[in-house]
Amino acid sequence: MKEKYLAHSEKDGFKAQSYQAHITAVTETAAGYAAKAEEYSKKFSGELECIVRNAAALHDLGKLLGENQAVLHTNDEKHARLPINHVDAGCAELLSNGAMYSALAVYSHHRGLPDISAEQSRGNLIFRDNKADVRKAAEKSLPELLLTHKTLCPNETAKPEPRVNGNPMFLRMALSCLADADHSDTAAVYGNTVNENNIPPLRAKERLEALDRYVNFLGGNDRNDSRNRLRREMYNVCRNISVDTPFSVCDSPVGSGKTTAVMANLLRQAIENNARRIFVILPFTNIIQQSVNVYRKALILPDENPEDVVAELHFRADFQSKETRHLTSLWRAPIIVTTAAAFFGTLSSSKPSALRRLHELPGSVIFLDEAHCSLPIKLMPLAWQWMNTLAEDWNCRWVLASGSLVRFWELRSLYSLKLPHPEIAELTDSELHKKLADYEAGRVTFRTLPNALSRGELIKIVQESAGPRLLIVNTVQSAAVIANDICTEYGRQCVEHLSTALTPKDRASALNHIMTRLKNDKNDTNWTLVATSCVEAGMDFSFRTGFRENSSLLSLLQAAGRVNRDGKCDSAEMWSFSFADDEMLTQNKNLKYSALVLERYLKNGVKINPELSTSSLEDEITIEGGVTLRHIKHFISLEEDMSFKSMDEEFEPIENDAVIAVTDDHIADMIARGGGGPRMIQECSVTIRRSRAAKYELSEIIPEVYRWTLGYDDFLGYMRGVLDKRRFETGFLNA
Repeated sequence: MKEKYLAHSEKDGFKAQSYQAHITAVTETAAGYAAKAEEYSKKFSGELECIVRNAAALHDLGKLLGENQAVLHTNDEKHARLPINHVDAGCAELLSNGAMYSALAVYSHHRGLPDISAEQSRGNLIFRDNKADVRKAAEKSLPELLLTHKTLCPNETAKPEPRVNGNPMFLRMALSCLADADHSDTAAVYGNTVNENNIPPLRAKERLEALDRYVNFLGGNDRNDSRNRLRREMYNVCRNISVDTPFSVCDSPVGSGKTTAVMANLLRQAIENNARRIFVILPFTNIIQQSVNVYRKALILPDENPEDVVAELHFRADFQSKETRHLTSLWRAPIIVTTAAAFFGTLSSSKPSALRRLHELPGSVIFLDEAHCSLPIKLMPLAWQWMNTLAEDWNCRWVLASGSLVRFWELRSLYSLKLPHPEIAELTDSELHKKLADYEAGRVTFRTLPNALSRGELIKIVQESAGPRLLIVNTVQSAAVIANDICTEYGRQCVEHLSTALTPKDRASALNHIMTRLKNDKNDTNWTLVATSCVEAGMDFSFRTGFRENSSLLSLLQAAGRVNRDGKCDSAEMWSFSFADDEMLTQNKNLKYSALVLERYLKNGVKINPELSTSSLEDEITIEGGVTLRHIKHFISLEEDMSFKSMDEEFEPIENDAVIAVTDDHIADMIARGGGGPRMIQECSVTIRRSRAAKYELSEIIPEVYRWTLGYDDFLGYMRGVLDKRRFETGFLNA
């Protein structure tokens, strides 16, 4: 017997879903998400659950309209849009009862959160459809729709909305619960089920014991050298300190063992606060793999699947359409390792596809590693406000760490913003900090090449320097061009390349190969790693000589952390340089002012050290003439005004308007047939600026996923195709 009222059509061999089944499932799931989030809140107790339950109960009320049901029964919902906006009826009913927050969630569960000021300017049309005939159809049919709904779903009725201070994060949280429940249930109807019952628990106490065992075996025959003694001391201090504030910092130099030491502290905080999960937020995609490898070795318990325990999420992969929702990367693991761009991009988003992750965050312990470069300074104060809101309202705890930690909340130039100043604990005491600083002093000598260099001049200087060598440039294209030049001039054995032009799978392979070569440092020295800034943080490798294109003081300090990291060499050098004009080398416009500040320091002979970190940022803000401060105030104003849509469009941790391009034809064909999954796409994809999609001849496979059609190899990645295209168009590469 066919259901009289449907929520989803029969499609691709999957049976239709009844309205009753969908509403019941979404309501109970969404309310469960909200209740779970509120378990960790000291501020909210049932308000979020009530608002979410109201929204979920009526989110698809308009699907009961006869015109919509006719389409749903045609078995062609995939190709035929519902003739009447099915969201408007639920909004009308909720608004008539004063349930503004629930109405906003329903209004936004497909289109995304709007700019509230724009909605308020519409007067009594707030959260309603723009078309008068749609509103009229909903209002005319509302009594009948409600009667049918009550008959089908007698337990899913709206309750009076509680009074609550609905700050922007609360409203995002409400939409998160509704959107995730709706998207997950719809995906399950069409065969793409996420089994939440199989998510492993955090088991923080057992994982801390496992980490102790792992760290105890590190060091090998060199356990008693000065570096390893300091790393063990660092681990013990971080592991054993009890933190009683939501914020703590770990300001320690490179090579001090932050990866394991801070994880020990995260697990201790998780035990003491009964935390839900742990997040590790890293600045660059490529360093995720190295951290994930360590965590999977150190934290996995017997009979566990490492990929289920430590989730590796490289980029924002958020899909809105019914055909692609199952491909969205979710925060459903006890330990999440992801990028700052993906994490803060979720907090800033207005879209249901991204926000559906957010409700998993309350009650988490969050490690913001290399905090100094997690976001541009213009975005950091707003992120700081979010972090404080999540700490106060949702019991999140934060650890900020860096070898060049910038305490931006203390910057004099930002005093007027009245940023939150919570109590902040120090994970390392002054005695340990001094020992680490003393060890760091003299490890590397900073030098500068005063004149702008051509590609050929630079490569000659690099090649004549002691190896192995590290050469970091400011853009992906520049890295590919220089790596290709060295390969052509000296042979493939003399150069390695690492950047986001490679897929995560090939980056992991390249990184393993680089690590193998570095271990053979006595017999394999005549080679250079050409890379972008993605190698400046979190990479546990040590080169003999370093070269860094001028960018910022912080980048130079971080790059130097990859040179003579083990302190075995008495005369290691880190060189700063700039390129002469070359149309094959691209510029990073975002580094203009920070590079000017660094160039002044180098020209004036200022001693380069981590103590300059905060003052260099002050200098950057000053030299910009107030531009940064205006940007900061603008983003804070957007948040205060609840301008969700504008925030989503303007908050760009990195080049945000990018698309996913799959480089593996076999995987692309599988996705085109409806197969694949988030991990598969992640491993074999690169991100490309949307503005370059046509230029690079991307071919859309399914909505929001593209096929890379130019050349690709495991040396230069997608830049192989870009350079080959350039060679074909101009006749030679050095045009």
